[in-house]
Amino acid sequence: MTVLSAGTRARPAKGLGVWLARHAPKRARGEVTIAIIPDRAMQALNRRFREVNKATDVLSFPAEAGSKKTRPTKTKRVGSYVGRVLLDPPLDPPLLGEIVIARGVAARQARALGHPLGTELRVLALHGLLHLLGYDHEVDKGEMARVETRLRRRAGVPRGLIARSS
Repeated sequence: MTVLSAGTRARPAKGLGVWLARHAPKRARGEVTIAIIPDRAMQALNRRFREVNKATDVLSFPAEAGSKKTRPTKTKRVGSYVGRVLLDPPLDPPLLGEIVIARGVAARQARALGHPLGTELRVLALHGLLHLLGYDHEVDKGEMARVETRLRRRAGVPRGLIARSS
């Protein structure tokens, strides 16, 4: 997997895609695009799709209109990155959607929590993937939190995103 950051050349994702494919829920089947973008680009996406005028750490854009995800609901190519992860690849993998991570927000969160940026990217990618699979922690009475906790513990990742905010 290769990450293309805005204004830079391609660089290795240091195993983020491989890690996500290895630790994804068993029912995750298909193709996921992961974008690591500057905070300004994330702010623009967050403003456009969630009407919140600040950068957030991660957004998920499901490919299927029928997804249970309530926000954002449209798939949007962000252009600053193209990288794909195949989860238990079928012959003709469906596109599950896109996970967009704000590079600066992730770096600040990693510093504040005392772990490497790579660990934070894993936490955010896993959280984003669960949203692509239809989970929504704002309305599911803890179902996403339970799944995220189980998966991150199995993968050896510290506290998940939902646990931090509750």
